[in-house]
Amino acid sequence: MRKIKNPWLSKPGYHCFGCCPENPHGVGMEFFEDGEDIVCFWRPSARYQGWIDTLHGGIQATLIDECASWVVFRKLQTTGVTSNLNVKYRRPVMTTEPQITIRARLCEMKRNVAFIGVTIENSRGELCAEGEAVYFTATPDKAAGMGFTECVTEGDELLSM
Repeated sequence: MRKIKNPWLSKPGYHCFGCCPENPHGVGMEFFEDGEDIVCFWRPSARYQGWIDTLHGGIQATLIDECASWVVFRKLQTTGVTSNLNVKYRRPVMTTEPQITIRARLCEMKRNVAFIGVTIENSRGELCAEGEAVYFTATPDKAAGMGFTECVTEGDELLSM
């Protein structure tokens, strides 16, 4: 498993709710490449609860959407926009969990449209939510115009989580 470098860190105006480490209100996600999958290990907190000790469904959708976008960045080496997001909530994600795992994978490409499957598991490996994100991907020229150059890992070292 290799940590993915955030390609947006040096971009003026970057303040993403999902992945900007400097956004004090954001969820601060970091990503790893694990074979065909993009993975995020995230620690829930009460600040993102809906019901008592329960992670808000909108935050779960955000985690799914953000992890899917990193599939586009890393696996397709471009950027894009979400055109559709479907989430199935299977069991509650508790804000008391020490860590949850969000895992995304490219399932299908149709021209410039990416279909990405995403899951959220609790610390016991139980499926809590699953989603399908559909992304319109940008051409290389459009991606470059948005400031995207490349999405690489932080070297060859394997990380164990």
